[in-house]
Amino acid sequence: MPWREMSTVSLRLELIELASEEGANISALCGQFGVSRKTFYKWLKRFREEGDGGLLDRCRRPRVSPGRVGEEMERAVLSVRERHGSWGGRKIRAFLLRGD
Repeated sequence: MPWREMSTVSLRLELIELASEEGANISALCGQFGVSRKTFYKWLKRFREEGDGGLLDRCRRPRVSPGRVGEEMERAVLSVRERHGSWGGRKIRAFLLRGD
């Protein structure tokens, strides 16, 4: 396999096809393809639900950022940072909490 150049999707599809054969050893196939069994079963589930498109790489960025501050606070922080460029996060926070 190292000498063949194949796309990610086609490699994953080949793994799934080989694993679908009667008497296939999933652990050995995963070792041959260099993936964990957990990853294989994740791909298999996505393939069954979405077809070939489920085998594409997915963005790992979180859909939601729960720790993000509101726009008003962001503007206040940027304003203080602009006036006091050498200040770090702790000093800016203390300044904003004091309300100066």
